Amino acid sequence: MARLADYFVLVAFGPHPRGSGEGQGHILQRFPEKDWEDNPFPQGIELFCQPSGWQLCPERNPPTFFVAVLTDINSERHYCACLTFWEPAEPTQEVVCAEDATEREEEADEGGPAQLSPATPGPPGQLFAPKTLVLVSRLDHAEVFRNSLGLIYTIHVEGLNVGLENVIGNLLTCIIPLAGGSQLDSVEDGVRTISLGAGDRQVIQTPLADSLPISRCSVALLFRQLGITNVLSLFCAALTEHKVLFLSRSYQRLSDACRGLLALLFPLRYSFTYVPILPAQLLEVLSTPTPFIIGVNAAFQAETQELLDVIVADLDGGTVTVPECVHIPPLPEPLQSQTHSVLSMVLDPELELADLAFPPPSTNASSLKMQDKELRAVFLRLFAQLLQGYRWCLHMVRIHPEPVIRFHKAAFLGQRGLVEDDFLMKVLEGMAFAGFVSERGVPYRATDLFDELVAHEVARMRADENHPQRVLRHVKELAEQLYKNENPYPAVAMHKVQRPGEASHLRRVPRPFPRLDDGMVQWIVDQATAKMQGAPPAVKAERRTTVPSGPPMTAILERSGGLHGNSARRLEVVRNCISYVFEGKMLEAKKLLPAVLRALKGRAARRCLTQELHLHVQQNRAVLDHQQFDFVVRMMNCCLQDCTSLDEHGIAAALLPLVTAFCRKLSPGVTQFAYSCVQEHVVWSTPQFWEAMFYGDVQTHIRALYLEPAEDGDHVQVGELSAREDERSALDVASEQRRLWPTLSREKQQELVQKEESTVFSQAIHYANRMSYLLLPLDSSKSRLLRERAGLGDLESASNSLVTSSMAGSVAESYDTESGFEDAETCDVAGAVVRFINRFVDKVCTESGVTSDHLKGLHVMVPDIVQMHIETLEAVHRESKRLPPIQKPKLLRPRLLPDEECVLDGLRVYLLPDGREGGAGGTGGGPALLPAEGAVFLTTYRVIFTGMPTDPLVGEQVVVRSFPVAALTKEKRISVQTPVDQLLQDGLQLRSCTFQLLKMAFDEEVGSDSAELFRKQLHKLRYPPDIRETFAFTLGSAHTPGRPPRTTKDKGPSLRTLSRNIVKNAKKTLGRQYVTRKKYNPPSWEHRGQPPPEDQEDEISVLEELEPSTLTPSSALKPSDRMTMSSLVERACCRDYQRLGLGTLSSSLSRAKSEPFRISPVNRMYAICRSYPGLLIVPQSVQDNALQRVSRCYRQNRFPVVCWRSGRSRAVLLRSGGLHGKGVVGLFKAQNAPSPGQSQADSGSLEQEKYLQAVVSSMPRYADASGRNTLSGFSSAHVGSHVPSPRARVTTLSNPMAASASRWTAPRGKLGSVRASGRSGGLGADVGSRLAGRDMLGPPQANGAPPDPGFLRPQRAALYIIGDKAQLKGVRPDPLQQWELVPIEVFEARQVKASFKKLLKACVPGCPFPEPSPVSFLRSLEDSEWLIQIHKLLQVSVLVVELLDSGSSVLVSLEDGWDITTQVVSLVQLLSDPFYRTLEGFRLLVEKEWLSFGHRFSHRGAHTLAGQGSGFTPVFLQFLDCVHQVHLQFPMEFEFSPFYLKFLGYHHASRRFRTFLLDSDYERIELGLLYEEKGERRGAQACRSVWEYMDRLSKRTPVFYNYMYAPEDTEVLRPYSNVSNLKVWDFYTEETLAEGPPYDWELAQGPPEPPEEERPDGGAPQSRRRVVWPCYDSRPRAQPDAISRLLEELQRLEAELGRPAERWKDTWDRVKAAQRLEGRPDGRGTPSSLLASSVPHHRRSLGVYLQEGPVGSTLSLSLDSDQSSGSTASSSRQAARRSTSTLYSQFQTAESENRSYEGTLYKKGAFMKPWKARWFVLDKTKHQLRYYDHRVDTECKGVIDLAEVEAVAPGTPTLGAPKTVDEKAFFDVKTTRRVYNFCAQDVPSAQQWVDQIQSCLSDA
Repeated sequence: MARLADYFVLVAFGPHPRGSGEGQGHILQRFPEKDWEDNPFPQGIELFCQPSGWQLCPERNPPTFFVAVLTDINSERHYCACLTFWEPAEPTQEVVCAEDATEREEEADEGGPAQLSPATPGPPGQLFAPKTLVLVSRLDHAEVFRNSLGLIYTIHVEGLNVGLENVIGNLLTCIIPLAGGSQLDSVEDGVRTISLGAGDRQVIQTPLADSLPISRCSVALLFRQLGITNVLSLFCAALTEHKVLFLSRSYQRLSDACRGLLALLFPLRYSFTYVPILPAQLLEVLSTPTPFIIGVNAAFQAETQELLDVIVADLDGGTVTVPECVHIPPLPEPLQSQTHSVLSMVLDPELELADLAFPPPSTNASSLKMQDKELRAVFLRLFAQLLQGYRWCLHMVRIHPEPVIRFHKAAFLGQRGLVEDDFLMKVLEGMAFAGFVSERGVPYRATDLFDELVAHEVARMRADENHPQRVLRHVKELAEQLYKNENPYPAVAMHKVQRPGEASHLRRVPRPFPRLDDGMVQWIVDQATAKMQGAPPAVKAERRTTVPSGPPMTAILERSGGLHGNSARRLEVVRNCISYVFEGKMLEAKKLLPAVLRALKGRAARRCLTQELHLHVQQNRAVLDHQQFDFVVRMMNCCLQDCTSLDEHGIAAALLPLVTAFCRKLSPGVTQFAYSCVQEHVVWSTPQFWEAMFYGDVQTHIRALYLEPAEDGDHVQVGELSAREDERSALDVASEQRRLWPTLSREKQQELVQKEESTVFSQAIHYANRMSYLLLPLDSSKSRLLRERAGLGDLESASNSLVTSSMAGSVAESYDTESGFEDAETCDVAGAVVRFINRFVDKVCTESGVTSDHLKGLHVMVPDIVQMHIETLEAVHRESKRLPPIQKPKLLRPRLLPDEECVLDGLRVYLLPDGREGGAGGTGGGPALLPAEGAVFLTTYRVIFTGMPTDPLVGEQVVVRSFPVAALTKEKRISVQTPVDQLLQDGLQLRSCTFQLLKMAFDEEVGSDSAELFRKQLHKLRYPPDIRETFAFTLGSAHTPGRPPRTTKDKGPSLRTLSRNIVKNAKKTLGRQYVTRKKYNPPSWEHRGQPPPEDQEDEISVLEELEPSTLTPSSALKPSDRMTMSSLVERACCRDYQRLGLGTLSSSLSRAKSEPFRISPVNRMYAICRSYPGLLIVPQSVQDNALQRVSRCYRQNRFPVVCWRSGRSRAVLLRSGGLHGKGVVGLFKAQNAPSPGQSQADSGSLEQEKYLQAVVSSMPRYADASGRNTLSGFSSAHVGSHVPSPRARVTTLSNPMAASASRWTAPRGKLGSVRASGRSGGLGADVGSRLAGRDMLGPPQANGAPPDPGFLRPQRAALYIIGDKAQLKGVRPDPLQQWELVPIEVFEARQVKASFKKLLKACVPGCPFPEPSPVSFLRSLEDSEWLIQIHKLLQVSVLVVELLDSGSSVLVSLEDGWDITTQVVSLVQLLSDPFYRTLEGFRLLVEKEWLSFGHRFSHRGAHTLAGQGSGFTPVFLQFLDCVHQVHLQFPMEFEFSPFYLKFLGYHHASRRFRTFLLDSDYERIELGLLYEEKGERRGAQACRSVWEYMDRLSKRTPVFYNYMYAPEDTEVLRPYSNVSNLKVWDFYTEETLAEGPPYDWELAQGPPEPPEEERPDGGAPQSRRRVVWPCYDSRPRAQPDAISRLLEELQRLEAELGRPAERWKDTWDRVKAAQRLEGRPDGRGTPSSLLASSVPHHRRSLGVYLQEGPVGSTLSLSLDSDQSSGSTASSSRQAARRSTSTLYSQFQTAESENRSYEGTLYKKGAFMKPWKARWFVLDKTKHQLRYYDHRVDTECKGVIDLAEVEAVAPGTPTLGAPKTVDEKAFFDVKTTRRVYNFCAQDVPSAQQWVDQIQSCLSDA
């Protein structure tokens, strides 16, 4: 029984002590005066009576009622029912508030939220003060409190004739039952009727079970206010211990909402701060760090705004706001969606019927109270599903004197299949669940609805899952039970309580609430107390039973086994292998082992292994021989490697007894147990694992303690008994013992307690031993253990075991970080283990109630146990060293290049699989080549791994993976498990920019010193201090250093350089310097990084004698410079300028003047711009001395120079660095001393403007034009004639855009972007705006093809300047509109670097993707943005191509002019000029634009120590990728194969050749590289130039040649550039594990001649069948394409015949020439008829994609005709190679021969001309009829365009016609211009010609 109310309090308004405007509550009276012993009076009640603060009001408000909840120090809740009413304020109260009367009038009424009717004010100026009646109780009977307080108020207001003291005394002495109903003897006990002595009657029903919460309607109201989703997230938030804050204007609503939320959490109890109504004065409580559920009046919403981690539920607005930083984990699926749908069925039953055509009559919705219970029933079912089977994971640690119970969280999560589930994990770790376990884990107690549900209804819930109606029925059944619990006797509920009349609060009450008589109330209370003491105590008779456990748990969602479905076959393999091991059939076991290790990835197989191994243990011991021991240990390690630190599937737990059972004898008296070999797993250093294991074992022993049969019992009975007893769980035993406990004698009780305590104690000793076994390493002198086990190291600082769960998982990371233990060799392993065990012992013994004496004894014992074990291990370690080592495979030596030397000999390593699936037998099937066992070698040039796969099923394959040292981009230490022994080993992961990854684990025999030495040597080779120490320089000969390497960086030119260049008269010095040292002045170190382009064999003839006066008008060339000049003239760029006709170095000044451009030697000493070549093309009109001034305006002095001229439109392409900002120009110091003068900036910009003007006027069609009309010579017809055919070429590119942030303050050209130009038409508006925006030119066509060039209207500027958008602000418009600015957005070098890093990770991930799928690769590829950069590059290049093609010149002026500028300029030339698409031309392009114009190869490739910080930025590789994209779209336009591009991509970073080293020609000259090899080259030394090497190689093999090369006449390629058209370059993804990268040809090929001979199955005719693995073999060599195979066959046959082998190129040219000459008039039976049909126009777009690789390409077309017209045989072709100028003209006039039909016809000449026999060719592809003098003539004499033909008709012989021919053989072809008369040799051939021409016309 319990008191209904503990205290009655009267609280009134009183002045604030500090005299502030607000008042405060004062307790006027409280009854009883003395505190009850069992329940002291709660403090702070006056705050909760008026939560918004005590204030006077100008009007009388209606009375208000709410219930506040206070929690005392013992977590007991006190319910304070408050009824507030208003009385006129006393004068003293009014004086207090007079000072802020004005404010008061404006203030809203804060007194009570529920305003029933508009209040009428009293007399003017009258104020009202609040007064509150408070009832304090520990019971939650809100309605009874409301009625009781209402009665007291009514008596006062209505002036009833009843003593208030009597009513209050009766209220305080009212006694009611706690909980009862069915548990009590009669209805009278369960239902209590009370009367307070004022003619009232109230019925109090106590709930049946006090464990179930009482919710009334609060849950239903909560759902109404917030909705399903919001309530569910609040529910999850409260369970996962987040802070929840309710806001409402109603206090009653706040307390209802809080009560509702708590009711939903049942059976868990909320144990954190719970304040349904928080007073305003205590708002700072909201910033507490602990979780809470609090309600606050909405008036204070502003104060809650800055709370960052609080979930705010606004009850009035129906919203829940979750802050960004808070993550509420949702319920696990499918429970989340099921719960949601059931809730919507309960709340909105009409929803199911809404769509019915004939809805049933409306069903009666449940009452609010019933709906409330239904909602609670849904959540009750949810908890039953979540916690189903929880009792099977309870560990009974002690039964007497009090039960001690622990919950095995990991096992529960593992068996439910919810290890990854965030929600359940947090719930199980929370305080509420800990309380649940201690309260409900007890095996013998009273049960309630939840216990029944979780034990008996789980199967029903699972069966009902898919039947909504059955679910609803179950919910309603549960709801009935919950309702009955709250209202056990609904019939009796009758109340009779007086209420005040309507608006009684407005009547003037004659007097205030009276002061009550203390004595009288106290007397009534004392009387009742005395009576109670006399009565016998009412003992609550609990009906306790054994709590049912229910069915064992199942997974919440049956997940499929995934990749490793544990089929019976797999388990069979495991069983067989183990039986072979124990039967000694080692060979059989060895065969099965790889399959077993694979099977052990599955859980069932691991369980099976532990069960099988248990069968082989007798008497806790199993002695094995060495081989058996090795096998068992390997399988155990494999099992353990997939265990998480929590061991949720119990695998480590099952293995724990086994690792101390299996052993082997090392020598007499020395035994090694398996535990010494399986220590390297994270699970052993996890305290939670040991605790769960310990408690599990303790439970087993305690159960056994009580199951021991009575000693004096009969034997038969014992047997029966034990069979029955085996089935009883520990909980059943405990329940029985708890039931018997009160009946036992005191001595027996003591004895049981003692037995249990000693059982726990003995287990603690046992576990101290076990832990020392698994934590002490075999070699205890090593400190490795602590480094590897973050658990042990970090536990030093972590006192709470929960904290360490995250630490234990960090084993892998602990390698990369420097841990404190790493260097301390004499690290105290023993001490750390002792501390770890002591901490464990402390925790478990304290929790299990071990006596303090025993605990002290344990602490003394632990160091001894550890010490003894260390001594035992020393002997084991010593003996195990003497074991003969397992025979390891012999190290395979790698093959080296001729000059490559080994720096470090092989270190034994395992090469582990990375994320690429190919090598690991991924989705493509195939063998698991990785992991492989072998060695890593470090040479002067490469890092090489060679080895064999560990999987014996793969066979004797050799695995090779290597990359150049120079390509290393990232090296990181890792810690990995070795594939064979599963031991945790140190490892290294090396990533290279050639897309190779070496992920290696060092073998045990490799000491940490060797590994460290390897790292240091690798670093030293990767970043040499000086470029001269790289492999390319040390190669072949001892390098004689020109001078010691410079250590300091030169910020600018040395003084000597300055003086040498400024003082032009110091000729002698200059001459001597150059002649003796063959060098220029030193380069500034920061510009290093460009490879040395080698000299070409064929030279351009230049005049040997150069007259000094002719070269430059300003200064003469000194005699000593002539050598320099002749060398410079041989350079690639100069030869290319002559080919393009861009300038001469001739002796006649007049001739030079007629040329618009000239070659200027102004930079021959590299004085103006160090990163430019020595000879530059500048406008003829610009003097050399002006150039120096112009150069100052540009970054790095890279002023605009011409690099290419279009042969057709004569437009020129210029390049330069970006402009300096205007303000910077004045400060900028040129490389030479600047000329003095303050107007330097202005003069600079003027010079610059003059220079651009000179460029514009140098263009032929603008030279004569008047200034304003920029396009006078450019008629629209002219444009029309150049518009390409509708099937324009389209190209796609994919390469990264590298560009240093290009700041470019534009020249004085058109303002800002072209959009701003006043010109309406023209490219200006279109190109500029579109390019400045995201979009490229014009209305783009599908596929991102450039728009039809027709839109480039003739009204255009002479020069377009492509510049960086960011730098074009504030630029003055060009008054003459001769040049325009095109602003574009460019990438910076750092963006390219970042993008490339991501691309590397996408193509070569370091570790396998979690779910290997193409999607994950594509996603990471997209994230890298590499293809987007290539798209941008191609887009800009195609724009420039369009501009040049339409006759405007373009200046590309981006960043510093050496990254993105170079990419764009090179691409533009490649797309515009077919010459650059030949082997020779591409080389020239790279030498000219990349090498001579100073791309910083050394800097971008980070080739030296100085560049280490800047990292690898693959600008050149990005350019090659763009070329590759164009190559894919135009496979027939390039003479070189895709392999050629890969070869360059690999070797530009490999540092094998000198070509791509250093940053400019200037630096190469300074190192003596540029010309030194002239005399030496004839020696038989290794190639220093990549070009030379490729030349030699291509003479031997067609690997760089594209057989499909057949260029068309149209010169300009226009690729598609959309990302969807770009392909990932297979250079990034393919690899050949058989021999490493195929780019070092000598290594990949074996003997060089012929390439395939070394492989036994290479080119032999009797080729045997073999398997070709995509990731292992080089497919192009294993399956060469047809042409390569035929060429090889020819070479082999020639060798057999003893004839000297002909070069493949000669053979190929001869075959092509012969094939072209074979055409017959009828065209039948020859390959050329094939040709006509198979290579029409659209062949380009069909995309003949080649499967390419080191040996040419696969070809499915007939041999295409050569690019030279007519019969250019191989000899003439070779001759053409001699001179570049003839070579170029060959391209100019070439016609691709497409001969659809050909033969002899007589043709009548024009007027008065005779008939002549001609050789006619009908070309259907080009739609032409061409004629030649004779069949083998190469020069076309005339062309009839079939587009102009109107008719073909029979003709008649005219004068001079052949006499012998039938007249029917004549026919006429009528065109728009004239009529052609023809005569064939006979009638049939005439008919055939007519038919062919007609069919050609009809095709069109």
